[in-house]
Order: sequence, then C-alpha cells, then structure tokens
Amino acid sequence: MEALLLHQKSNDCLHVTNVVISDRDGVAGLEKAQKHEVTSVVVPLPSIEDKVQRRQLHEEEVNEVLADYGIEAVILSGYMRILSPSFVKPWAGRLLNIHPSLLPDFPGAHAHRDAIKAGVSKSGCTVHFVDSGMDTGPVIAQREVTVFPSDDENSLAEKVKLEEHILYPKVIDLLASGNVESP
Repeated sequence: MEALLLHQKSNDCLHVTNVVISDRDGVAGLEKAQKHEVTSVVVPLPSIEDKVQRRQLHEEEVNEVLADYGIEAVILSGYMRILSPSFVKPWAGRLLNIHPSLLPDFPGAHAHRDAIKAGVSKSGCTVHFVDSGMDTGPVIAQREVTVFPSDDENSLAEKVKLEEHILYPKVIDLLASGNVESP
C-alpha cells in the first residue's frame, strides 16, 4: 500500500487514495496511511457468533465507509478476507487485488511457500479483478521473476514485492483512465 501512496506523489499518477480501511487496529497499513496523511478507518468485525451474519454486517459497515468517502474503486492490499457475492457484485469491474504469484498458480495465503515447494522456475505477481472466490477473478496483468534453486520464501517474497510495487500502481492508473476492460 505504501508503494501506491508514494506513486500518488508523482506527476504521472492518475488516482488518489481517499481512505484506507482495515478490520484490525494497529496494523502497518493504517500507520503508513497516517504517515502519508491519508484518512484511515478501522472497521472491526462485529462481535457476534454467527460467521455468516458477522461477515454480512462487516461488509455493510465497510460499504458505508466507502460511500461516506465517495469511493469509486476498491483496491485491496493485504486484505486477507474473502468477500461475499453481495459485496463484490456492486463493485464488479472496480474491485482489484494483487496476489504474489502468477495466477492461477498458487492462490491463497502461502503462494511463496507453495511455489518453492513446487520447484517452479518462474513466479511473480498478478493484479486481478476480485470475485467471490479465492484469487479466482479475471487477470488484468502480471509480472514475472525468476525463481533460483537458492531462493527461499523470504528471498522470493522480496523479489515479488519489488514487482508488485511497479505493477499495481500502473494497473490502477490504467483503471482510472478507463484503459482496463472490466469483466
């Protein structure tokens, strides 16, 4: 997320971050937003037992914050929750995520571990539209890195992160300029 905020200080940036939302207080993303003078809001998960109802209420609260700030697109960065169809549908074509693998390979939370375990020679990152599955939305763009036999999860993560910091701002600018075809 900080790479996105830094990109916005450049003259060629076509988008603006109006608000950063997290479901947990004290996370790095909120601190980075505050450092860059971007409003940050915590929308905690409701304290109810029913997981379906908790998810629905949480997403409704997030949507209220998005409406309060006049948000036109939702850009996920480190948001480790699968969104429901009722949240995704109204944002279709305006809801993006970045994932640290060359999707459809290695979806989920352990992409680097899975890539190393599989012994692949290439990995990378993918910006995709979000659907209600786990990293299953239509791919917009990807960047590759070489995976060397000496790489471990940490070294691969660092290489991929450098590519993410290049790819994500570019794709968001393309979306903002109307040059990304929504599904």
